Order: sequence, then C-alpha cells, then structure tokens
Amino acid sequence: MTLIVETSDDPTRARLLIHDQEYRCAIGAGGATNAKREGDQCTPLGDWRLRRVFYRQDRVIALKTAQPLVVITGSMGWCDDPRDSKQYNRLVTLPYAGSHETLWREDGLYDIVVELGYNDDPPVPGLGSAIFMHVARPDFAPTQGCVALRLDDLRALLEHLEAGAIMTIRLATTGQAR
Repeated sequence: MTLIVETSDDPTRARLLIHDQEYRCAIGAGGATNAKREGDQCTPLGDWRLRRVFYRQDRVIALKTAQPLVVITGSMGWCDDPRDSKQYNRLVTLPYAGSHETLWREDGLYDIVVELGYNDDPPVPGLGSAIFMHVARPDFAPTQGCVALRLDDLRALLEHLEAGAIMTIRLATTGQAR
C-alpha cells in the first residue's frame, strides 16, 4: 500500500492521496528536495517505508493501526546531532547531551508520530533526521521537513494502512496540490 504526498510551491498546501481519499497536509518550509540536509527545512522526495507509530497514550485513545505501536514517554527523544554518528537519526533516552527532538511535546504536534524510513538504513550523519508524519498545526504552517496532517485525518489514515506501507513524496504532476 502506497501513500502519495504531492508537494506544491506552497508547503502549507500539499496533499496526501491514498485510494480515492485526499488529505490536506503541510511539508517542510523549504519545500521538497532530492538533496536533503540536516536543518534545511526540506521534505525529502522519494519512497519511505512507515516504520513505527509513536503516540501519546494520555491524549490519543484507542489508536487502531496495523503499524507497530510505541507509547511515547517523557524520556524519549530523537537524535538530530550529525556529530553523534552512533545515535544520529535514532530514538534516544532523555536526558541526552547531543542535539535532539523531544517526543513528549505539549503543543500536540507529536500526539501521533509516524517514523518514516528516511536515512535510517544506515543513517548517514548530516543527510537529515527525524523525518516523521505527525499532527499539523491548525493553520497548516510548514514543518521542519516532516509531513503533517490534521489529527483526525492522521487517525483515519492509520486505521486503513497495511503493515509495511510506503509513503512516496513527489512533486505534483498535474496542477497545483490542494
């Protein structure tokens, strides 16, 4: 099963397509690229396997999906420090000395986080990390390089995905993404 993310010139107006469904999504503030680098705020073009779904059990009740589920705790982080070649683009335990994302967030953006298999087999420091599908801001503001959807859309999408699903991020081929 493949999810298609079509980008546009406006990163707040990308769209995710699956079967006959279309969902509005946001991508990185820098748009999409084939040459992803750490900190460029770009979403990487390509085909990325959905690895795991992390979620806040205190905020997301009865999440249903065929994807592997991991409950987020306050001690979970994600290394985005290219100087740490052993932990780069990996789940880490907090406190953690290197640069990292904190998965337990108060703003709700990481209430559901889908780990995309970008730069992870093996990770190459500097080519980008923490590329996720997660909850969008209410105004669909651009992300740091992730794909973001409304919480209800993300929940619905996860319910219908098969294990081993792939996300393809590509430039829009017909007209502007909506």
